[in-house]
Amino acid sequence: MTATASAVPVPAVPAPSAAVHPERGRVAAESKETPLLERFRLLGHDLDALKARVHAQLGDDDIAHVRRVQRVSTAAEVIGRTLIHVSLDPLTFTAGVAALWLHKQLEATEIGHTALHGAYDKLPGGERWAAATFAWDVPIDEESWRQGHNHKHHGNTNIAGKDPDIHFGPIRLTQQTPHTPGHERQPWWLLAVVPTFCFGMNLHFTGVADVLRDNGLPGKLDVLPDRSPASVRGAWKAALRKYVPYYAKNYVFYPALAGPMWWKVLLGNALAEVGRDVYSAATIYTGHVGGDVASWPEGTKARSRGEWYAMQIESTNNYEVSLPVSILCGGLDRQIEHHLFPTLAPPRLRQIAPEVKAIVARHGFAYKTDTWGGQLKKALAHIKRLARDEGPRAVLREAA
Repeated sequence: MTATASAVPVPAVPAPSAAVHPERGRVAAESKETPLLERFRLLGHDLDALKARVHAQLGDDDIAHVRRVQRVSTAAEVIGRTLIHVSLDPLTFTAGVAALWLHKQLEATEIGHTALHGAYDKLPGGERWAAATFAWDVPIDEESWRQGHNHKHHGNTNIAGKDPDIHFGPIRLTQQTPHTPGHERQPWWLLAVVPTFCFGMNLHFTGVADVLRDNGLPGKLDVLPDRSPASVRGAWKAALRKYVPYYAKNYVFYPALAGPMWWKVLLGNALAEVGRDVYSAATIYTGHVGGDVASWPEGTKARSRGEWYAMQIESTNNYEVSLPVSILCGGLDRQIEHHLFPTLAPPRLRQIAPEVKAIVARHGFAYKTDTWGGQLKKALAHIKRLARDEGPRAVLREAA
């Protein structure tokens, strides 16, 4: 597999295809009806045709949508900060926290995540949300995010040694991350990681996490080339250039405006922040983690575009929610579609989901979807299982 997002064509190489190896041990085999290589070819053909058709439709509607969401986000921030500042009772304070959370959630997902993927880069009127210059109201360095998320994660999803997201800090998310004694406590680590999710993601993508611990693989590091003084300084510089202004604004400037009631504003900002982090963690873990989510050992490469598509389908989950909830998730309830076409904005992912599901089924691949609660429960159960160093026994138990 190449180390690029799907916006860059993955060349089809007419060579024997590597088998797809999901974690639960379901090894891809030749279909009795159609050989696997031919299924990959047909899958790639149909999904490429769908992508071309949708890209031809992009334009004013997409810009109109992000403008509407941006207006709601801005209004929610003004209302939220005002209510938190002037509130004299728990009800008004709670309403302020909810409004500020809405702003932070929309900025992180439907607006920010989408913009940094380049969804609006080539659309007239989309200059405000251009990936190269967009700054989101989230404590994650944009440049580091684009490199670590768009290229490393999306280009090499769940491949050990390529995708930094097969683990997150002390949390082991696939069997490709070697087990250590510290992983036995990872269900408890979630209690610390989830409420500070975006803070931790900045450590992860800037390379500060590499400074603090290695990933247990032969290459040791996910982001940094080495632990030289220059690399360490660069990692901390990238992290702090986002942390300092972000936390100064939320935890110093706005509380200071409230004078003796600074503690109330500080508390409101912190509650909105935690709400965004918990919600965002739930969307991301649900879409990427589970016993039936595929992962691959080091050196695995897709040898055709169709196989790359199949690997994206195998390594992601969808979940079913209403449209308002989907907007708060930034369209990541359509995680399969997002991994197939990362540069499409959420409304387009929702639009094509039924056709993607039909194409995937037609060529004999599994399109995994469930309720949000059902998928989250599976993800948390899988994280709990991975806390144990059981190797193949965990897979057999899960498959039973």
